[in-house]
Amino acid sequence: MISQIYLIVLVLALITVIPAASAQLSLGTEANQKLIEVKLNKSEIVNVKHIISASGVPVSVNLFDGVIAESIIVTNSNGDENQFGLVGYGEALESITIFPSESDIIIKYNLEDASTSYENLWTVRIGYSETFDILFHKEIDMFFLNNTIIQLENKNGITVNGGGNAIIQYYDKIPKIIEEVSWEQNKFDIEIITNSKIDNFNFNQESKSITFDINEKNKFLTISMEEELVGSPYVILLNNEKILYNKSLNKENYVLLSMKPQAVGEITISNSEYIQGLTEITSNDTLTEVTANSPNDYFIWLVLVGVLIIIVIVVITIMRKINK
Repeated sequence: MISQIYLIVLVLALITVIPAASAQLSLGTEANQKLIEVKLNKSEIVNVKHIISASGVPVSVNLFDGVIAESIIVTNSNGDENQFGLVGYGEALESITIFPSESDIIIKYNLEDASTSYENLWTVRIGYSETFDILFHKEIDMFFLNNTIIQLENKNGITVNGGGNAIIQYYDKIPKIIEEVSWEQNKFDIEIITNSKIDNFNFNQESKSITFDINEKNKFLTISMEEELVGSPYVILLNNEKILYNKSLNKENYVLLSMKPQAVGEITISNSEYIQGLTEITSNDTLTEVTANSPNDYFIWLVLVGVLIIIVIVVITIMRKINK
């Protein structure tokens, strides 16, 4: 009978160390996180900081993927080091356990492989299960979040509400081309930002349309100009077919048009009043709405089911020995 009681306690203990919400092995209760902050710059290293509330019992904090174990620093609000334990090993670190503290705790560490650079474009893939802030270095004032352009202006970052996965991209050096055009005796500057080569730029005064050729596909293309030059609603064509674009206000009286053409050819930007007899919008663009993708729970459930199967086998084995 006593053996059966011990068995039940063991099973309950095994189940309770696997929280369904976080689906990660951890020690201690879930920490109350006051701040989760990710700092980005033009570097392969991403900096992360958590601030958690003081607690009289051990608490657990889930880590971002790609933690460099040697970079982990845990201190209290006075800057004194605080004891901690890690769950996981090497590149598979999952969480950190913070031992009781009378003051708030600050956890800092770096991520590797989250940020990469290719052809003048930095790409950061980041994700977390709770709301977190992303702060940018002062050199970065424009970036793409899940393919949608965002300008920081006077802000220093964004918040990913509710957590999720995000792909953030920004230029190492902004590839800017400025073309001057004339309309009704006035001169206007059209700013083109892209890693793609631009040829045969032209502004048609009669139709108030802009045309130019691009020689590379799947490259971000951003146009900044005064709104009155072409006038909304805008229509953007790639080889005479409509494509989707993202529109935002750059500054007073200026518009920002951003797209990511999936083919090479001629781009035309015009007011819809001048466009007739065109085909429907095609899949020549990959821009998406600004959303954060929810983490995939498939692997989590596999782990849970596997652990439960092991527990059942252990229970059956022990019960058979007891009955004998």
